[in-house]
Amino acid sequence: MKLEHRDCIHHARALDPWAIDALLADVPGWTAIDGILWREFKLPDYRATIAFVNAVAQVAETQDHHPDMTVGYATCRVTWSTHSAGGALTENDFICAAKVNALYLGMTSA
Repeated sequence: MKLEHRDCIHHARALDPWAIDALLADVPGWTAIDGILWREFKLPDYRATIAFVNAVAQVAETQDHHPDMTVGYATCRVTWSTHSAGGALTENDFICAAKVNALYLGMTSA
């Protein structure tokens, strides 16, 4: 099942480096460095950026897995890590990244 169709689980375990590398192939545009998965999204203007931020927040609430976001006029940087796994990356981070990629594709192709 594709990552974007899965749901986060509680008490997810930290991933090994090889698992991180394998999952990166499923989330184009994302980078994993030092226990953080991040991507910067470009949007047409501030209104679209805020709509994107709110949509990401809805995904986060639904999955009970919350990112850090840095918001600019036409950009939003989203970063995921799992605090309950000691700040490491878990499958939850990749599931949410895939959901945000699908969300972004839907917003930018409309």
